Amino acid sequence: MAVVSKVGSKESEEAAKKVAKKLIAKKSQVFTISPVEVEGAKKVGDLEELKDTKLDLTITLGGDGTTLRTFRYLENEVPNLAINVGGNRGILSEITMPEIDTALNQILSDNIFLDKRIRVVASCNGQDFPPALNEIFINRQNLTKTSLFEIRFQNDTVTQKMDGVIISTPSGSTGHSYSLGGPILHESLDVLIITPVAPVNKLPSLVVPDEKIEILSSHDSNIIMDAQVIKPARNDDIITIRKYKKHAVFVRIKKRGLRQMSKLGF
Repeated sequence: MAVVSKVGSKESEEAAKKVAKKLIAKKSQVFTISPVEVEGAKKVGDLEELKDTKLDLTITLGGDGTTLRTFRYLENEVPNLAINVGGNRGILSEITMPEIDTALNQILSDNIFLDKRIRVVASCNGQDFPPALNEIFINRQNLTKTSLFEIRFQNDTVTQKMDGVIISTPSGSTGHSYSLGGPILHESLDVLIITPVAPVNKLPSLVVPDEKIEILSSHDSNIIMDAQVIKPARNDDIITIRKYKKHAVFVRIKKRGLRQMSKLGF
């Protein structure tokens, strides 16, 4: 099992130590991420060192950014228990620290269920970038010029002058896509949302099958994964976005419907 804390948060690091000690007391093999160090656990420098390690579970302690960062390194379907420690809303989180003992007992007795979510991955010039759980945002590098974006999916093409475009999963529908007027989707759906950013002609969001989407821009662009990783693309590059081959898997303690909407206060 791996315990992951929020970067730079002492509160999260202390919570991670408490969780690691609880797991060690239950005879579990535990990895911690530097700077968190606990006797009996193996400390590694960063999450990337665990990419090839067979893990049964990861536990994230922080906000949604910590959860998104962890899933970026989980190429396989390793279940994750997300604990909100110091996050704003913790929309992706399942529990808070006072519930940890109950959650660990349910996990170790296999009294849980797994919530599988689709992810997306962008590629350009033959290179695949890290997968994203929430969205991939493509925007113009030159902020003084409006780009002409061409979006291709199935046999359809949409062309529009705008500042950028967001390709969101249902999990990410409650984030940047929603803030731009996109719909909120049930998290279990296998679809993607194409949300224009400042389109000249008020192009609405489009919900499409989770198949290949190609995007071209008349200007050099940034490809931004989950607001954490940025890769450049030239104006003549085709940016391809597909559903990632592996799901993000959340550990759920209780069954809830439209759980992300409830976190938003609906």
